[in-house]
Amino acid sequence: MSTEDLEHAFREEWTAVVAALARRLGDLQAAEDATAEAFAAAARAWARDGVPPNPGGWLTVTAWRKAIDQLRRDRLVAVEEHVLDEVAAGTGEEGAPMEAGLVDDRLGLVFACCHPALALEVRVAMTLRYVAGLTTAEIAAAFLLPEPTLAQRLVRAKRKIREQGIRFEVPGPDALSGRLHGVRAVVYLVFNEGYSATGGDRLVRADLCDEAIWLGRLLHRLLPADAETAGLLALMLLHHSRAAARQDSDGRPVPLAGQDRSRWDRALIAEGTAVLDAAMARRAPGPYQLQAAIIAVHVQAASFDDIDWPQIAALYRELARWDPSPVIEVNRAVAVGMADGPRAGLAVLEPILTSGALAGYAPLHAAHADLLDRAGEKDAAAAAWARAAAATSNDALREELHRRRGEASGEPN
Repeated sequence: MSTEDLEHAFREEWTAVVAALARRLGDLQAAEDATAEAFAAAARAWARDGVPPNPGGWLTVTAWRKAIDQLRRDRLVAVEEHVLDEVAAGTGEEGAPMEAGLVDDRLGLVFACCHPALALEVRVAMTLRYVAGLTTAEIAAAFLLPEPTLAQRLVRAKRKIREQGIRFEVPGPDALSGRLHGVRAVVYLVFNEGYSATGGDRLVRADLCDEAIWLGRLLHRLLPADAETAGLLALMLLHHSRAAARQDSDGRPVPLAGQDRSRWDRALIAEGTAVLDAAMARRAPGPYQLQAAIIAVHVQAASFDDIDWPQIAALYRELARWDPSPVIEVNRAVAVGMADGPRAGLAVLEPILTSGALAGYAPLHAAHADLLDRAGEKDAAAAAWARAAAATSNDALREELHRRRGEASGEPN
């Protein structure tokens, strides 16, 4: 057995094993501890005997035995032999987990990690740790947090899940829609942090984008009939297809108009488009599908000049009907400004600027600055670029915004 074999098993099976134990034990910490022991046992046994035909089943049964042994040692419950036999029997031939149980277990873990009783930032960390399998150190680095701080958040969250009796199961039909909305929001939040990092010196965190897409694929595989889950996956795939062209060799942001489209990932575009088409064929539209449709118009255009801005503006208008928010209005203003001219875009933006609702939102001020710039109001544009730069904590983006302010002011580069 090679190290790669064990690493592959960890990536493919860790979540499934933790999920299976967590649902039966009702205790995520105990499930995590037993799974860690099972992988340690695998490192020894597989090196001696080779990798078993069904690694996941082997790990699940071994982890369950470790958990039962710990329960017996702690004398918390009297564990009968038939309990262990039932779990072992449920893993199927040669220890392969039954597919239906595996789907239920993984989905149950996802919904527990994204439970609304947990703070949003904790839901994100829990999902990355227990569903995606990232280490605490990896998650802390991704969100620029001290590792001990994140570790304490995870410990408190696991305790809260246990003490409040949060179940590792898919909610009933009455609650499913609302809870699933929250799960999708967590996955998309992870993606957005990767797509446009809020802090640090990098515009793009490809590792977080990759993890979010992995989570999206998992969720889509577990819920193949849900059109909005498919829409979320399509949206992330289509956005991420442009990753290689969004920065120059020095890490500076490259606007859409200046991106080299030959560097876009055509495989991701094809996959995202196919997922979106299948979702829309279900005739159950929603915000994620509409956002994916907007990005599809962008990536399918042969050049920036060929983008169908009226169609994008119309899609944003429909999106605002489904999910009204000032952020969507900012994006609609940009599209209207491209379709009907900068003055039309400024008219859409004016109510948001007047309300002050997004005063600290850098994209609002950047959109305002660009529209003013194209309308010939250079001094006002320079002031708006300065506001955008002051509102961002990302070093790479701030530098680019200052450059745009200098251009509008006529300052030499």
